[in-house]
Amino acid sequence: MKKLLTVTLLGAAILAGTAQARDYDTVRFGVDVPYEPMEYRTPDGELTGFDIDLGNALCDEIGVECEWVVQGWDGIIPGLMSRKYDAIMSSMTINDDRRKQVLFSDPYFTPPSAWFVPGDSDISDPSEEALTDKNIGVQRGTLQDNYASDMYGDVADVNRYATADDMVLDMEAGRLDIVFLDFPVGKSTLLDSEDNDYKVVGEMITEPKEYFGDGFGIAFRKRDEDLAKKFNDALSSLKDNGTYEEIRQKYFEEEAQ
Repeated sequence: MKKLLTVTLLGAAILAGTAQARDYDTVRFGVDVPYEPMEYRTPDGELTGFDIDLGNALCDEIGVECEWVVQGWDGIIPGLMSRKYDAIMSSMTINDDRRKQVLFSDPYFTPPSAWFVPGDSDISDPSEEALTDKNIGVQRGTLQDNYASDMYGDVADVNRYATADDMVLDMEAGRLDIVFLDFPVGKSTLLDSEDNDYKVVGEMITEPKEYFGDGFGIAFRKRDEDLAKKFNDALSSLKDNGTYEEIRQKYFEEEAQ
């Protein structure tokens, strides 16, 4: 029995090592859509955005195919754990809570967060006094949700949405007084909208780190260290050869690095 157990454990260890070191012909990325300009669909249904373009460039650098699996944000980490895809590349902020569940790549983008209000709003500063009894919009399960809930949940009504687009619809309908978003997303969905009847109030926010983390990273299962290293090496190469900057300038100005 002991011999059989030893052989069984040895076989399991070999299989585990094979799974860790296996080569990928295709890497499947979980992605939450829409989240313009990070990931969204063109009018003809094609996936595009900064994450998509950068992810495809990383795969080209490594020599593998990219496959994008659309997944709602609420289930995006469980989908990774259940092997629905191999990694998450969906504007996921690196923070300590998520590090307990996943292995992150090096940061590939660091956006600030910002408060957005209608152009005729009398809110000029997102202080506790100014937001008392106001309706705040956030995307459910995001760092902005955590921050707004902790900072203003006792004085304001924090409304959580599955997507940024849903939030914008309620903003347009007058059901929200203010929304808190990654600045590039708010700029794309509100400031750059046809009506353009929105504005930013207060300062850009990147602190404290317990909420806003260390930028966006690609999330892997913790055992997939070899795969994470390949993407870190590829990211470094794209930054060195100018490809990263070319993609960044396609979608952003100088508000984020």
